[in-house]
Amino acid sequence: MAILSHSNPLTAKRLYLASQSPRRLELLRQIGLEPTVLPLRSSPGRVDVDESPLPGEPVPDYVLRLARVKAQAGVEAQSVRNLPHWPILAADTTVTLDGQILGKPENRAAAAAMLRRYSGRAHSVLTAVAAAHLGRLEVVLSESVVTFKSLSEAEIAAYLDSREGYDKAGGYGIQGRAALFVQHLSGSYSGVMGLPLYETAELLKTVGFEFL
Repeated sequence: MAILSHSNPLTAKRLYLASQSPRRLELLRQIGLEPTVLPLRSSPGRVDVDESPLPGEPVPDYVLRLARVKAQAGVEAQSVRNLPHWPILAADTTVTLDGQILGKPENRAAAAAMLRRYSGRAHSVLTAVAAAHLGRLEVVLSESVVTFKSLSEAEIAAYLDSREGYDKAGGYGIQGRAALFVQHLSGSYSGVMGLPLYETAELLKTVGFEFL
């Protein structure tokens, strides 16, 4: 039987998000939760997370490890800052093509190169989610396959002019103008945005947080 995480109805949907992603905040609010950002790198109680892949580390293992490390860092920050004991949610999203991790583009040229690689092809988007609550920490992985149509140079240039994808893993945002490029999606739309909602809700239940 699942354990109710809070007896006070005013706090029954409160949790910490160990991420400053506005998209993840929006998605959590979409399902009725009330997330509070838990910065890991702010003082007091600064917690740094090294996001470098380990040598030879498979991409799924890398994404799962980062989500777990971020959640653990959130637990540490919660303790150091003496914060209320709400659940902590962390996530990591990685785009991969031909076995290579494609992070946030450093500049326009890098962003253009990513879009050209996606053109007319399928790539994978992996999002790992970690939840910590009541002394438990669990992780789950969502993998989606996104196929882009063939992109013209004019389409690539117009997208780059919007600057929409510069702050996003893989260099694009499926919830924005890049939706025009997506010919097919297999998996979780919200997972591609950065937080797979079905998997997240089930994970929260697993650690004893019932909110529905």
